[in-house]
Amino acid sequence: MAATAFDKSVPEILPPVLEPAAEQPPLFDGTIRLYTAYRCPFAQRVWITRNYKGLQDKIKIIPLNLDSRPAWYGEKVYPTNKVPSLEHNGKIIGESLDLIKYLDSNFEGPSLFPDDAAKKEFAEELFAYTDTFNKIVFTSFKGDPAKEAAPAFDYLENALHKFDVAPFLLGQFSLVDIAYIPFVERFHVFLSEVFKYDITAGRPKLAAWIEEINNIAAYKQTKLDPKEIVEIFKKRFLAQ
Repeated sequence: MAATAFDKSVPEILPPVLEPAAEQPPLFDGTIRLYTAYRCPFAQRVWITRNYKGLQDKIKIIPLNLDSRPAWYGEKVYPTNKVPSLEHNGKIIGESLDLIKYLDSNFEGPSLFPDDAAKKEFAEELFAYTDTFNKIVFTSFKGDPAKEAAPAFDYLENALHKFDVAPFLLGQFSLVDIAYIPFVERFHVFLSEVFKYDITAGRPKLAAWIEEINNIAAYKQTKLDPKEIVEIFKKRFLAQ
């Protein structure tokens, strides 16, 4: 897929992660802020969407440390104390799937959701499966991922055959691809490194999908270092 004018190839200079004692930015002062965490796959969904739509200069990133968030974030900004959240038009909006749809509907830049009715219906089906997909794979870490996680990756492989005109889930790069790729990115690295399980083996559509998304600058700028993924997942899922 050729990069668009919005798919900026020059990485932005990212702000440092806020320390717990960091001062709170002024709330509702007209600045649009995306409260995020560089390690969080849910927040990465919104970050990719922001980048692809060319909103780097419009939406300011406020990166938090999930291990030691500033107290003001949960007390004064977003009571759930989770990321991502968006400060826009005098309100705070959360939940990553809601937020990527919100950015696509309320900001300029290329549309990331189809007009076609059949694709819209399939998109909602795919969105609805994301939690199941993640649960199946995460649970498999305690057993045999090659066997137990296979249904989740088979689901994606089959879904990629639905609109077989381009290597994306809806035929063109969309919010649905963005919903899945942060998790697939991590699963691909971790399962290969720790369990010697290649999720793309026997799944050519999935392999092509991952390869094509890796060519998109808006996504590449949000990726974690593979070594960091392995260490995070080992600590979280394999530590005794």
